[in-house]
Amino acid sequence: MTAQNSATLPAAIAVKHPLLRGTALASLGVVAFSLTFPATAWGLESFGPWSLVALRSVLAAAIAGAFLLARRVRPPAREHWAGLAVVAAGVVVGFPLLTTLALQTSTTSHAAVVVGLLPLTTAALSALRTGTRPPRAFWAAAVGGALVVLGFTLAQSGGGLSAGDGYLFAALLVCAAGYTEGGRLARVLPGWQVIGWALVLCLPLTVAGSALGLAYEPVHLTGHGLAGLVWAAAGSTFLGLYVWYRGMAEIGAPRASQLQLAQPLLTLVWSVALLGEHLAPAAPAAACAVLVCIAVTQRVKQPQNDLNC
Repeated sequence: MTAQNSATLPAAIAVKHPLLRGTALASLGVVAFSLTFPATAWGLESFGPWSLVALRSVLAAAIAGAFLLARRVRPPAREHWAGLAVVAAGVVVGFPLLTTLALQTSTTSHAAVVVGLLPLTTAALSALRTGTRPPRAFWAAAVGGALVVLGFTLAQSGGGLSAGDGYLFAALLVCAAGYTEGGRLARVLPGWQVIGWALVLCLPLTVAGSALGLAYEPVHLTGHGLAGLVWAAAGSTFLGLYVWYRGMAEIGAPRASQLQLAQPLLTLVWSVALLGEHLAPAAPAAACAVLVCIAVTQRVKQPQNDLNC
């Protein structure tokens, strides 16, 4: 090995290591997110939609606040609060509320495949927000994966859209905005602090929402209902978003967002295993097609500023 090669090898490893670590963290977040809809369906057995969303946010904020206090983290600088408000509105309040409302009329498997369009929505908003321009091959694979997910959705619903699809499409937009802004903030703040401060920011609203929801919506406590609430709060809202934002800060929002193409198919598995829903015969073929798209988007070389958006 020449001296020049030995000098460049550590640099190559240093570049590759954050990419692998970021991909692993973002993938762990996708696994956590894939359990959100089944957990929400369980939670709806015990709580009304407004109560469930508010309570999961309060519990997640309590966990985040405990971590912030234990680590003696100072509040973010003033210029970061606007971005945290976008994260809070999109990820802490908007997406959970809209998808919970949708799950009153939609199955978890249907909701999962509709929200499979989230990667493309996130990549598009990230490109607009940061001014980056991923290569054409990246967009071709991303659009291809989104079309597979959309086609699977329409096939599952008989060629039409369910009553809850309006909520789901609105959830796509607000969540993509929250992911994009959270990924930008994760460049200057640790990922767990981004979601932690966003949860704390919403605490007055979610505490009031919990009180009102519990006062006006019936509560029927069950083991499934409590388990769903706990996972939605600790697993999906805090742990999932913590590893997701940390991974997205290392590999960039466009690349990380494409890992979520696997999320609806993972949710289908959980829907069958945990809820007893019927898995369509087309699911394995859709899974293979989506995983191919993921592989393509992960191998496409990104502009340098995309890796840090």
